[in-house]
Amino acid sequence: MKVALIIVRYPKWLGWAGFLSMAIFRFALWFNPNYSFWKLMGCGRNGTFDKTPDWRQWSVLLVYSGEWIVKSEELHTKHYPLPTTHYPLPTFLLAWWNFFGCEKWELQLTPIEGHGVWDGKEVFGSLPRKTAYEGPIAVLTRATIRLYKLHRFWKYVNPVASQMATAKGFITSVGIGELPWIKQATFSIWESKEAMKTFAYTLPEHAEVIRKTHTENWYSEELFVRFKIEQSTGNLNGKLPFQINP
Repeated sequence: MKVALIIVRYPKWLGWAGFLSMAIFRFALWFNPNYSFWKLMGCGRNGTFDKTPDWRQWSVLLVYSGEWIVKSEELHTKHYPLPTTHYPLPTFLLAWWNFFGCEKWELQLTPIEGHGVWDGKEVFGSLPRKTAYEGPIAVLTRATIRLYKLHRFWKYVNPVASQMATAKGFITSVGIGELPWIKQATFSIWESKEAMKTFAYTLPEHAEVIRKTHTENWYSEELFVRFKIEQSTGNLNGKLPFQINP
């Protein structure tokens, strides 16, 4: 299974086009057989769980179904296996982003470890909780927060989120989500799995948040997945946030 996460940033005063795209893109994706799962999401301002949306920055998550459909010259439908290096993005989405002069950071990912569900489904397949992989790693932490737990969640999560940017081994992160305040996710990249685990389990404030999510039942749904980063291309805020070493 292969996954693409695309973070797109619109020029100043064109954030409205990103907002509009969240409705229009649905039609391009609903009828596309290449994807077993997809999500159109907004972004937070501070690179992690955030109550304030960044109206210029938006994201698209695509889970590839394993093959794409190509029309031959004879108009017969043929199926081709996905190549190992790159996966096609919908041409309509690319044309839209190019028309509005967007910056685009595209990540091609392979899910390797994780647990939990999204919309009630194991959208990244049945994954082991642990593997031997120890290279640079991307982590997606996603949750649907119970309405009556919102105050408790934001009270404890904000201080932890502000400390992640200074953690040893941290490279970058993006706050993404389907619904501000309630359906939130953080996508972060770390130098190694060990660096990520050191932050997650040895920082007292973060360990306390992990404990409270279970004892106080903050989430109606949660997902935690680690990815191997196959490709990182494009730019965001004038630079490529993460570059794979050759």
